[in-house]
Amino acid sequence: MDLLDQATARTWLATAVAEARAGLAEGGIPIGAALYGADGTLLGRGHNRRVQDGDPSTHAETAAFRAAGRQRSYRGTTMVTTLSPCWYCSGLVRQFGISRVVVGEAATFHGGHDWLAEHGVEIVLLDDAECVAMMREFIERNPTLWNEDIGV
Repeated sequence: MDLLDQATARTWLATAVAEARAGLAEGGIPIGAALYGADGTLLGRGHNRRVQDGDPSTHAETAAFRAAGRQRSYRGTTMVTTLSPCWYCSGLVRQFGISRVVVGEAATFHGGHDWLAEHGVEIVLLDDAECVAMMREFIERNPTLWNEDIGV
């Protein structure tokens, strides 16, 4: 698997950010994700829908994964997410052998990306200011909602 250049990582992150904004516009938590194939093809995209659907398991990464449909292999794929993946989503990455995770930010929540790196998953941490600002604003305005799940 080739190293991911910063321009491509940022372009792919824009897809996840658009998903996060869509989730926020629906009254949900602004976390978005996208799954890209080894050849750079967008396989699936999604956003956190646990509020909209009343389903605590619909995180952005799981929504993107489900939208991608069944793949013969996930080797060489890249999960792009606006926020460091929680343990649930980190487990999904490990379970299916996703090779790389691009993380928009880990300042508001430091999830399982270090653990993933320890287990051979390539991590690209972008420290994106837009992702940080979007989450900080959401957490400030919706602390109870944030703390229902990932914030505690």
